[in-house]
Amino acid sequence: MQTNAFPFNDVSENTTGCCPRFKPQGWDNQQLHFEDKLFVRATTRSAMHIPWNMGTVFTRVQEHIEDEGAADPATEIVLSRDISPWEAEHYFAVSKPIEGEDMATLSGDFITRVFEGPYRRAQDFSHDMEVAATAMGKTAKRVFFFYTTCPKCAKAYGENYMVGVAEV
Repeated sequence: MQTNAFPFNDVSENTTGCCPRFKPQGWDNQQLHFEDKLFVRATTRSAMHIPWNMGTVFTRVQEHIEDEGAADPATEIVLSRDISPWEAEHYFAVSKPIEGEDMATLSGDFITRVFEGPYRRAQDFSHDMEVAATAMGKTAKRVFFFYTTCPKCAKAYGENYMVGVAEV
């Protein structure tokens, strides 16, 4: 198991001009280990788990990452989780600190599962991550999701993959 690495993210197919098609091979049932893995942490507002300002927040953060030269499509992973019905937090993987952004690190062991289905099933998928951790004799502390495509691209590709990433 490699430290501070995600599985390979093949971004070679992008017919939408927005999000590349996600290829789930190599992402399911993986064990990850992070030691002070660097992220930009941003929060978004929600109304009963429905994001309000995700577009503006993601655009701002992505522009800052690109301006600092820390953008690599194959390693640009955003881990998201709802911290309340009114707020979500997002961890953007980066290779170096980004001026003007809230920096954070993650350390510990994580497991992954790939899910396919509508965003409204995220709560079910989160529960599945907790069950998977329990089956391994561990406890899921926090469950994040890597939403592999935006809703428009998921519709265009005909599949909506999400990768659950549970801290165990």
